[in-house]
Amino acid sequence: MPLYEHVLIARQDLSNTQAEGLIEHFSTVLADNGGKVVENEYWGVRTLAYKINKNRKGHYAFLRSDAPSAAVQEMERLARLHDDVMRVMTVRVDQHEEGPSVQMQKREERGERGDRDRGDRPRGDRDRGDRGDRDRGDRGDRGADRGDRGDRRERN
Repeated sequence: MPLYEHVLIARQDLSNTQAEGLIEHFSTVLADNGGKVVENEYWGVRTLAYKINKNRKGHYAFLRSDAPSAAVQEMERLARLHDDVMRVMTVRVDQHEEGPSVQMQKREERGERGDRDRGDRPRGDRDRGDRGDRDRGDRGDRGADRGDRGDRRERN
């Protein structure tokens, strides 16, 4: 059977137990239609990139499933009809990754830039080198350039 990863975003005013209950509900929908949920994760309440139905935050849940496409379509249909679910995204994958998802890993485990990486790269103006006066040239006396524009009150 094909492998899928699903991300659900539920309304922010739900409790944690209600949000986890949604995970169980959609897991049973997949199971009833011939699929199974390999793993699920509750990511917690997170800030949305933009408002969805006047909500600024949402409960995020992640499911890894092994299910036929009919089961996934039924789960997505029910999620769209459910009042508490704001968004659903399903992605078909070739294989499930071992361990926790990227969202649940610590920054050091993901290999993202951390404090340990910052000493290796140049920062700020240090990577430009010494520019000296060669880029700008002589700017001269800046007040002298305004002689023709002068103060307009003197001309009247």
